[in-house]
Amino acid sequence: MKISRKVGLILGAVIIVAALVILYVVVYSPQAGERNDLNARLSRAQAFLPALTNQKNDLENNLAQAESLLDTSKSQFPQLVTSIEYGEDLYAMADECGVQLTSLTASPLADRTVGAVTYSVSSFVVTVNGDIGNVLKFIDAIGTGIDYQLPWTFQLPWSVDVKSVNVNVGGPTTISLDIYGYKG
Repeated sequence: MKISRKVGLILGAVIIVAALVILYVVVYSPQAGERNDLNARLSRAQAFLPALTNQKNDLENNLAQAESLLDTSKSQFPQLVTSIEYGEDLYAMADECGVQLTSLTASPLADRTVGAVTYSVSSFVVTVNGDIGNVLKFIDAIGTGIDYQLPWTFQLPWSVDVKSVNVNVGGPTTISLDIYGYKG
């Protein structure tokens, strides 16, 4: 059986159309569905983007505020530690001199520059009770940083400028002083 040329062309065209339909179903149709899915996901992401942008800006602002607070806290913390160390030294000196340190009030540290050297300065008001001889020994010890008459001798890493002394014989003695620490 011989196929006519017309039938062959029609049969060839049908095969080509069938191949194109199969190619469309196998290749293009899944890609079209995937494209529609991707477009839907893109639309959802674009709708969500402004909220995320606002949240990002809020978080950046919170971070900036937290960093600023951290810097402020960092700058204050060494001052607190330094004041505590000064207070511990003053209590130890009072104990060794035989007086009772009953009150210690510290002001915040301030920087003072003399020439090219910067010092941290903290003002204290110290109230002590004890025998007048021991009170004078304590004033000498804090004023010089060394008291060679005490059983212990040491050189403090700071110096003191005694501003005023209010002695009440038989009562408390109030001493105002500035402690200078080298900042380096």
